[in-house]
Amino acid sequence: MITRRHITALGGTLAAATFLGACGEPFTDPSADESPQTSSDQMLTSVVTTGLQAPWSIAFSGETALVSERDSARILEIAADGATREVGVIDGVEPGGEGGLLGLAVHGGQLFTYLTAADGNRIERRELTGSPGRLGLGDARTVLEGIPSARIHNGGRLAIGPDDMLYATTGDAGDRSSAQDIESLGGKILRMAPDGTAPADNPFPDSLVYSYGHRNCQGIAWAEDGTMYASEFGQDTWDELNLIEAGGNYGWPDVEGIAEQEGYRDPLQQWEPAEASPSGIAITGGSLYLANLRGRRLRVVPLTDPSTATELLVGEYGRLRDVVLAPDGALWVLTNTTDGRGDPAEEGDRILRVAIG
Repeated sequence: MITRRHITALGGTLAAATFLGACGEPFTDPSADESPQTSSDQMLTSVVTTGLQAPWSIAFSGETALVSERDSARILEIAADGATREVGVIDGVEPGGEGGLLGLAVHGGQLFTYLTAADGNRIERRELTGSPGRLGLGDARTVLEGIPSARIHNGGRLAIGPDDMLYATTGDAGDRSSAQDIESLGGKILRMAPDGTAPADNPFPDSLVYSYGHRNCQGIAWAEDGTMYASEFGQDTWDELNLIEAGGNYGWPDVEGIAEQEGYRDPLQQWEPAEASPSGIAITGGSLYLANLRGRRLRVVPLTDPSTATELLVGEYGRLRDVVLAPDGALWVLTNTTDGRGDPAEEGDRILRVAIG
């Protein structure tokens, strides 16, 4: 475990200027250079689509990408040429502050959604009907309800683990003490079967709680060996990247960042919030890629040595909400400039394709 109080990431800004837009026409970013740039590892960035409004999550169903929009509650399908199509609108979403339609996950022909409703956050599932280009949604079934909600700290990330279980991140919803309360669903990483039941091998009997002491996690991913990682928003001092173990206590609100206190698990890496505010994460090629909101960059953390993190796309596209691994091995990165906290791009939010060879 790394025990340094502060680890400074190595810098590196990579930009791309001329892309193919939603209809295959060239699109020029006036803030970038005149031609795409590649790094020493041959990173190339292009735009998949534009015109998104407060997008939050990307999930792939086979080769087809689905995107959630937080405030409109729309699920969008992204065609190969970047064109967007509305698959459906999720009923019962009550957007406000950081709440709304948040995380997506796809498993077994089902679309899982994490949403803020009038009575709290909940997880639903719907059958994906039709075929690519004509996808639809079946009736909603509630997987889990009663997750605390507020205008802040709603968590919201969903992911299917290598064990075929559904994982969800929940925030403390402004109630700091709930993160240390095993009986509360707030401030946790939850693990459940796709029908919402608690697996017998969860660390706490008859409980969905997998880890606790979290302020507001919004990213989870697994390495090839099954090791689980999560990103977490700190308060004023440190944002975190954590290695997640079953039953672990990650400290909030008693500690923040690397504290070296008995009973709490220290993060692998920490950053000042102005340089981070980490949301979605993805792992490929032995490195973890982390989308940052306030930091407006894509951070690359080698899992063999997290202290040697580097930075990509610094300041080029505004706030970054999510990053996922696409079926072709590229990364798809979701910008988040239209959520009320960024500087909205004229063409709305974008999905960037980042190819690293």
